[in-house]
Amino acid sequence: MIEQIFVNLPVRNLARSVDFFTALGFTFNPQFTDEKATCMIVGENIFVMLLVEPFFQTFTSKPLADARKATEVLIALPLPSRARVEELVALAVAAGARTPNEAKDLGFMYQHGFEDPDGHLWELFYMDAGPPR
Repeated sequence: MIEQIFVNLPVRNLARSVDFFTALGFTFNPQFTDEKATCMIVGENIFVMLLVEPFFQTFTSKPLADARKATEVLIALPLPSRARVEELVALAVAAGARTPNEAKDLGFMYQHGFEDPDGHLWELFYMDAGPPR
């Protein structure tokens, strides 16, 4: 079983990305940070490597997707409450994100999300673990 996950995302401006995610409350591991990349700590074993586009390109021979024009991934993060979902979306918008979709209440699950400055889609959700309704 895999015990950690590292998601790698290309970014245009590393400093802008660090400022954006810092405003949302994320922290970074300085051991894996330089002018080309940083390691954003999402959870105990969940990390997002933000790599400047030219550096990201060294890991693949495929062209990079422009996340502002095409969806390359949806990053879904569970949160402990509906209120925390909305709080994080509000922080993201205040830091420069946009919300491409309205919040959805599916009864057992509440979701909302944002598009970061590089166009990556972050889906935040709260799932009620209580008895079925």
